[in-house]
Amino acid sequence: MKKEEFVALGIDEKLAEKAAEESKKELSGYVPKTRFDEVNEAKKQLETSANDYKTQLEALKTSAGDNETLKQQIADLQAQNQQKDTEYQEKLKDMQLTSAIKLAIADSAQDCDLVAGLVDKTKLILGDDGKVTGLDEQVKSLKESKGFLFKEQPKPQVQNPVPGFKVGAVVTPGQTSGDGKVSMKDAIAAKLQSQMGQVKE
Repeated sequence: MKKEEFVALGIDEKLAEKAAEESKKELSGYVPKTRFDEVNEAKKQLETSANDYKTQLEALKTSAGDNETLKQQIADLQAQNQQKDTEYQEKLKDMQLTSAIKLAIADSAQDCDLVAGLVDKTKLILGDDGKVTGLDEQVKSLKESKGFLFKEQPKPQVQNPVPGFKVGAVVTPGQTSGDGKVSMKDAIAAKLQSQMGQVKE
């Protein structure tokens, strides 16, 4: 959980900050769900491919008698496997891009799935290191054109000066300090003068 979420639950700001730090430490060893899904999907795809290859080998063994037929079957299987590999690579790239988009907008978007669907993946470049080029520009553009899809960033709180005197403040009589506070001496003198004025009346 983040500091803002702890504060929203009514926890003191300093305590919320400590809790957020501890929460971050606790979650540091965990794999993000998007990454887990990506690896899990890759595992399923590899298992499916392995089973397909096994079936294809069995079929080849049964037709090993006819040399021309065997060559044709091998050529067909190679084409099919090439097609499956291309489809798998495209699917994996799409999953990696989707994961990267969702991670980039997780803190700011109201609905990650909705915003991720608005990003044009054809304009993104996925590097070997997993970094996506062109994503920041699209997210910035979406924030400007469809700001309602994103959470409002918390504005820094400005503390208004509390009226009254400030202990230890050095202020010339009758003047206030830079923060609008008067010294204790002046506050007492002003109170006495107002009471004396009331007594004289």
